[in-house]
Amino acid sequence: MISAYSGTAVRAAEEPLLRQGLGPALMQRAAHGLHAAAARQLHRRGRIYGAVVMVLAGAGNNGGDALYAGARLAARGASVTALLFAGRAHPEALAELIRCGGSVRSQPDPASAAGLCRDADLVLDGLLGTGGKGGLRGPAAELAKALVPARDNQGTGPFILATDLPSGIDADTGAAAGPHIRADATVTFGAWKTGLMAGPGAAAAGTVECVDIGLGPYLGEPELHRLEAADLAEAVYRPLATDHKYTRGVLGVAAGSATYPGAAVLAVGAALATGVGMVRYLGAPDVARLINIAHPEAVCSGGRVEETHVQAWLAGPGAGTDEEQRLRARAAMAAELPAVIDADALSEVHPGLGAETVLTPHAGELARLLGALDEPVEREQIEADPLSWARRAAALTGATVLLKGWATLAAGPDGTAYSQAEATAGLATAGSGDTLAGILGALLATDHTAPDERTPGHYAHLAAAAASLHGLAGCRAARGGPVEPSKLPAEIRSVVAELTTGDGTGRGKV
Repeated sequence: MISAYSGTAVRAAEEPLLRQGLGPALMQRAAHGLHAAAARQLHRRGRIYGAVVMVLAGAGNNGGDALYAGARLAARGASVTALLFAGRAHPEALAELIRCGGSVRSQPDPASAAGLCRDADLVLDGLLGTGGKGGLRGPAAELAKALVPARDNQGTGPFILATDLPSGIDADTGAAAGPHIRADATVTFGAWKTGLMAGPGAAAAGTVECVDIGLGPYLGEPELHRLEAADLAEAVYRPLATDHKYTRGVLGVAAGSATYPGAAVLAVGAALATGVGMVRYLGAPDVARLINIAHPEAVCSGGRVEETHVQAWLAGPGAGTDEEQRLRARAAMAAELPAVIDADALSEVHPGLGAETVLTPHAGELARLLGALDEPVEREQIEADPLSWARRAAALTGATVLLKGWATLAAGPDGTAYSQAEATAGLATAGSGDTLAGILGALLATDHTAPDERTPGHYAHLAAAAASLHGLAGCRAARGGPVEPSKLPAEIRSVVAELTTGDGTGRGKV
């Protein structure tokens, strides 16, 4: 599992080392790691000797890290130019760059700086570090608007490598106050920063590599977590030889309507592919017939939640204005069982829920939900700082909140939070959320963790696992072209199979 810390916490962890006079040593460790990542990338592009490198250097230590890394590249024959937007820079690092053959341009205009960067092989972003607040300004902001990462530009143009975090991103939240650097990769120092896992920061960071500079003993409690393959393997239930369909886990699904019947089919299919002993579907006969055509193993009826024996509920996908499904959603939330509340059922949410109830909104749905709870907020505000708003919704409702987005965030009412970013943009399509809800419903229904062994963030952990499984399955599906959510169950099944075979660690498999 990856753990992330706020920029404030990381700076506090540095203080004891700085008081010991180890600041220069920390900078050299950071610069060494940044140089190694930059050199690897230049090797992939064909050369270090003769490669063109631009260093965007601010006045602080972040700029110093980038300048020292640039000096190492210059010593290996790269043509390195430092662009000093503040007109000054870390003096020792700048002197080292010049000593190794690098050149300097002070306060360049944005147009000329953009031209130099576009013609470069590599751009090292060292404008702002973890202490930067308020975003980029002036010429640096104009340059940030002009720079396009190679990953967004069909691999052409310079590779943009951020130092610690992309400049203009808030290290504590991932929010961006304005223009910011969008990187192909980020080399972060000491620990992952929260801002690399949430909001605009998660999208701007690209691939993240963490360089150990010795802060471990001084770091406190993590702010945010990210599950890895071994964690996913633990979240997926492996049937025992003594199991039968009821002990494996039964999921109740109250979804779909005459207007949106497909949502129920998708949710049921994803749940079955994730692995449950049985799905009991409650809904209109016409929708039930469609489900049984696609999934004859599903047990369908028009019954009531209170009369249906299950281990967990999924309510809401495609319910529309169907009053019976709305009543079932309310009953599912009152059933004192784990429940996924999705899509149209979110309008039934109220304060006083428990952590075992998992709400699955996107930013627009969360804005409506918070507005109904007398916490007015615009969708754009949530998209700018999703972690804070997911936590706020969890605190207001008492439920666990799975906020869908570029990096999907799971926040428990106790403050525990996870961020998963395995998904492909191809999953941004109708029906994708229904499959995610089905995966999560299956994980809740098959959860055999004893009540006294459940940590405060237990359900946030399961919600994050569902988001990860969904993302991994989507990436597999995208290899064959545009993603069709109706075809995702085959990929979900494949991911689950790899996680639950062998030694169960998932290492080297997904």
